[in-house]
Amino acid sequence: MAGHSQFKNIMHRKGAQDKKRAKIFTKLAREITVSAKISEDMDSNPRLRAAIIAARGQNMPKDNIERAIKKATGAGDEGNYEEVRYEGYGVAGVAVIVEALTDNRNRTASEVRSAFAKSGGNLGETGSVGFMFNRVGEIVYPAGKADAETMFEAALEAGAANAESDEDSHVIETEIEDLNQVREALMVKFGDPESAKLVFRPVTLAEVSVDQAQSIMKLVDVLEDNDDVQNVWTNVDWTDEIVAALDN
Repeated sequence: MAGHSQFKNIMHRKGAQDKKRAKIFTKLAREITVSAKISEDMDSNPRLRAAIIAARGQNMPKDNIERAIKKATGAGDEGNYEEVRYEGYGVAGVAVIVEALTDNRNRTASEVRSAFAKSGGNLGETGSVGFMFNRVGEIVYPAGKADAETMFEAALEAGAANAESDEDSHVIETEIEDLNQVREALMVKFGDPESAKLVFRPVTLAEVSVDQAQSIMKLVDVLEDNDDVQNVWTNVDWTDEIVAALDN
């Protein structure tokens, strides 16, 4: 899970969170709207609860959250989003998975394909790289919530598969079906997490050079800058050397 933390740290140091706050709110609102279509009751809808927790973690105003929920039952086309997944390769054969929520599949596909092409990669068929990843639950807490040993013991007691910590965060991994129960148990002890969602964890990591890593970062930046794109996953091995080079 070290790759998760290192990549997150790179993005944070680049100031992506501050520069893209409006886009972050757009993505969070879209996820809330789609989740609320299942049910507006947070207690019976774990996906909506996770979406709202994520929104609160980004200091999204309460009014924005409420408007996003209302869109789920509003009239017209507003809130009619479709979940789409794209798979492809970046430079050096790096595997990339893109998750999107879109109201226009053709537009999103065209924009995602263009991003891959301009970065020297190519968009593949569904399933072309999915086998290189495991689908797991991931819960993230800031490091200040507890020491590593306390978080590890609490996570395992709650039913998590593993937990790893560094100076910035605690990353708890669960089986898909255990995500909600582990999150609920940890919330009793530590409050709301920074995030709690299903992620794609690479089975094997791709070794890349600094130049290749920079190309992948540019591709991820372009994809994440797209309002339709919710998540981007890669199997890059973010080694300490790569991180240090990109951070300079």
